[in-house]
Amino acid sequence: MTLGRLFFGSPKRTETVPSLPVECVIDGEIFLVHLKPMAQARRMVMRMSRDGRSFTMSVPPRQSRKRAIEFVEASRDWMRKALVKAGPALTFADGQSFPLRGIDVTIAATGKSRGVVRCEAETNIVHVPGQPEHLKRRLTDWLKREALAELEAVSSRYATAMQTKYAKLAVRDQKSRWGSCTSDGTLSYSWRLILAPPHVLDYVAAHEVAHLREMNHSPRFWRLVLTHCKEARVAKQWLKKNGQMLHRYG
Repeated sequence: MTLGRLFFGSPKRTETVPSLPVECVIDGEIFLVHLKPMAQARRMVMRMSRDGRSFTMSVPPRQSRKRAIEFVEASRDWMRKALVKAGPALTFADGQSFPLRGIDVTIAATGKSRGVVRCEAETNIVHVPGQPEHLKRRLTDWLKREALAELEAVSSRYATAMQTKYAKLAVRDQKSRWGSCTSDGTLSYSWRLILAPPHVLDYVAAHEVAHLREMNHSPRFWRLVLTHCKEARVAKQWLKKNGQMLHRYG
């Protein structure tokens, strides 16, 4: 036993913050707060997640979970206001409108058991066949296929222009980012980019393909993006202002 322990007892342990989210009840509904330990954080900061239905909280190192929970409880009014500002979640259903390539379209269930999902450009109506209980899945699957086709085409175009190539490409429902690029050449995108105006999808593809050349956000990286994507700044601002809205649908 050391002299420190002999005179002062065992040192008090500081409870670390586990990754398990905190549940917060607001107006009878449960919302998750995902705790994100950050070595550089000096204080706890709450942010709404991009899906508009959950929150992320940066937590300094060695912060106790009890203190984090107390901070969540103290932030309840701010969270309620943020939820009101974000708006309610909108489920894909017959008669529901949603943006497709930046243009509002309306869902129309055909009532037919056979057929394929198709968008009527003249009326901006998306016709969805099948049983009502399968409408959401069929429409989401179609949107993912549309997103994949466009992102493959745009990514290939940028890869050729930037004199690089990618190994694989996939679309997912990513909550924290619109796209990603791994060191092995895999590009991943959010399928929700198909809901945004075309120049926004185009910019995200240019951004991720540029990472195949520059795996950073250095001046050389941004020079590469801006050289090949003229609307990059406008698209970046659009995502900052409207990106959260795309996560309301589904």
